[in-house]
Amino acid sequence: MIGLTGGIASGKSAVGERLRLLGAVVLDADQLSREVVEPHTPGWERIREHFPEVMEENGLINRGKLGQIIFADAKKRKVLEGIIHPEVLLRLKARAQKAEAQGKIVFAEVPLLFEVGWEKWMEAVWVVYVRPEVQLERLMKRTGLSSQAARERIASQWPLDEKVKRAQVVIDNNRSLAETWQQVDALWKEI
Repeated sequence: MIGLTGGIASGKSAVGERLRLLGAVVLDADQLSREVVEPHTPGWERIREHFPEVMEENGLINRGKLGQIIFADAKKRKVLEGIIHPEVLLRLKARAQKAEAQGKIVFAEVPLLFEVGWEKWMEAVWVVYVRPEVQLERLMKRTGLSSQAARERIASQWPLDEKVKRAQVVIDNNRSLAETWQQVDALWKEI
């Protein structure tokens, strides 16, 4: 399993989509994190216990409200991570093992890969890199967040420069998507 990471709004998902088109299995940790907190799962129960203010009347979690809470309070973010991360890792490893047994090349798209120490489960790590000003602009455009709120989200993750230092492969996503895909296609041919 190869780790695919980067910062928020760096282009991980675009690279993951390209890898899927090329034939890879790309496991999305964000999607798995949603699965592990579906209503009446153990993760959902623990969120209801620790963050009752984010529960809607219909039993769903108000993800926007939860995001506001955890991005503003590092201690609360750690509580949430302690609920979600172990369950996500179990699913990630099980699905990767199944796909690899079928001869597939597997990527794990994990935004917080280094932050949570999951690089030890990866054969290699690919980082999608953008300059900080590009990252901020893309995040604000994509989400409609204010500059301050976008900076808080970015600050909740390791700086991209630090991730680049630890990566085996760096994909530069500062220019056009076509140029990024050229890099991904060339890397795919190598593996």
